[in-house]
Amino acid sequence: MTISNLQKNKHLLLRAGFGANLSQIKNLDQVSLTEIWKKLATNDPLIPIQLKEAGPDFDYQQLSKMDAEMKKEIQKKNRRSNLEINLKFLNQMVHSEDQLREKMAFFWHGHFATRVVNSRFNLQLLNTIREKSLGNFGDLLKAVSQSPAMLQFLNNQQNKKGHPNENFAREVMELFTLGRGNYTEKDVQEGARAFTGWSFLPDGSFFERPRQHDFGPKTFLGKTGNFDGNDALNIILEQKGTAKFIVTKIYKFFVNEKINPGIIEHLSDQFYDSKYDIKKLMTEIFTSKWFYNEENIGAKIKSPIELMAGIMRTLPMQLEKPENLIVYQKLLGQMLLYPPNVAGWPSGNSWIDSSTLMLRLQIPQIWSGLRPLELEAKTDDDVEMGLKNNQMRNKGFKNPNIIIDWNLVESTFKNKNISDYLLQTKSSNEKIIDQFSDSSLKLKIINVMSTPEFQLC
Repeated sequence: MTISNLQKNKHLLLRAGFGANLSQIKNLDQVSLTEIWKKLATNDPLIPIQLKEAGPDFDYQQLSKMDAEMKKEIQKKNRRSNLEINLKFLNQMVHSEDQLREKMAFFWHGHFATRVVNSRFNLQLLNTIREKSLGNFGDLLKAVSQSPAMLQFLNNQQNKKGHPNENFAREVMELFTLGRGNYTEKDVQEGARAFTGWSFLPDGSFFERPRQHDFGPKTFLGKTGNFDGNDALNIILEQKGTAKFIVTKIYKFFVNEKINPGIIEHLSDQFYDSKYDIKKLMTEIFTSKWFYNEENIGAKIKSPIELMAGIMRTLPMQLEKPENLIVYQKLLGQMLLYPPNVAGWPSGNSWIDSSTLMLRLQIPQIWSGLRPLELEAKTDDDVEMGLKNNQMRNKGFKNPNIIIDWNLVESTFKNKNISDYLLQTKSSNEKIIDQFSDSSLKLKIINVMSTPEFQLC
C-alpha cells in the first residue's frame, strides 16, 4: 500500500504533536513533510507556565504541627493551584506552535511521574521538563532528580547516613533509566547511600545536607568510590542499557507499542554516542522512512489527553468553564499532575474498557451540545476540593459550556473528504456516516470524530 503525502503529514502531526489545527488542515495535502518537520523542530524560547495565585510558601515538613483548619486552607489553595497548572499545561498542548516541545514534555511528564500536594513544586518540575524536554537527557535527569517534587515524592529527604531510604535509588534505575534486570539489590543499597543528604529548602531549592551524607566508599554498578548522588547518576548514564531503555520507551510512545529490535539497537547506539541528545534522537525517528511505514500509521490508541487535545485543536472552542475538562480527564483515566503511581500512566489497550470507550466515542457529540454527559466522575477530594457530585452538577460540571466556531470549521472542511483529514485509517462506517449526517457538514465532522478509527493515531 502506498502512503500518500496527506497520510504522512497527518501521521507526523499526530505523533510529534497533538494533531493538525484548522490552519494546517487547509493545505495539509499540499505542504511537504520536510516543511512540517522544520516547523515542528524549530523551538521557540520557552514561555514558562505561571500561576495567578500559588499555594503558600512554607516548610511542608512542619505540616504535622499545624491545626486542622490551617491544614485545610493550605491544601485548598494548593488544589486550586494544581488545577490551574493542569489546565494551563493542556492549553499549551492545544494552542502552542511549539508542538514538539509540548508533546515531549507530555511524554516526560509520564516518565518522571510524581504526585505531590505542593503546587509550587509541581509547577517547578513541569517547567523544568518543558525547558529541557529536547535537550540532553543527562541534564534533564539530574534536574528532575534534584527537584523538590521528586525528592519529596520518593522520600529522599528522609534518606540519611546510617538509615538510608532506598525509594529514589530504586526508582531512578528501575523506572527512569535502566529498567528491571540491569541492576542488583546491592546497587540499590549502595545507590541509596550515594543519595543520602539530598534534600530541599522550604522554597524548593535543592540542598545537600553534609551531616546526613554517607561519605564512605560504595560499590555501585561495578565501580567503587566515595560516590555522591551526582556520581551515581553519571555512572548510570555510562551504562549503554540506559540509552536502550529510554529509546525503547520513546519508540513505544511515539512509534509503535510493538518494537522493532533492529531499529531499537540502531537508535540506542546513536543516542548513546550522541551523549543523550534528545532532539537528535527525535529527528532521527521522525525523518526516517520506516516511521512512515504502513504498520506504524494508526497503530496506537490515543491517550485521553491526546484525544482531548486533538479534538480541541481541530474544533476551535471557547470554554466558559475550563474546569469542566478536569472531569473528562478523570472519567477517561488520565489526569495531568495526578499519575496513578510512580510508574506513570499505562498505555495501549489499557485506555479502553466498556465505560471509557463509550465516553470517548461520545465526546464530540457532548462537546457539540448534541447529547448530555451521563456519567459521573469518581469522588476524589484531591481534585474536587470537597465538592460532592450533586454540588458538581449544580455548579455546571456536567454541562460542557463549550462554544465551537462551526462557521470556521465548516469553511475549512468545505470540499474536502473529512475522513481523509481526520482519520488515520479508512473507516468501515462511511456509508452510515453519510446516512446519519443529513448532508450537514457539521454533523458529518462530529460523526467522523465519533468513530472508533478516530481513537487511533
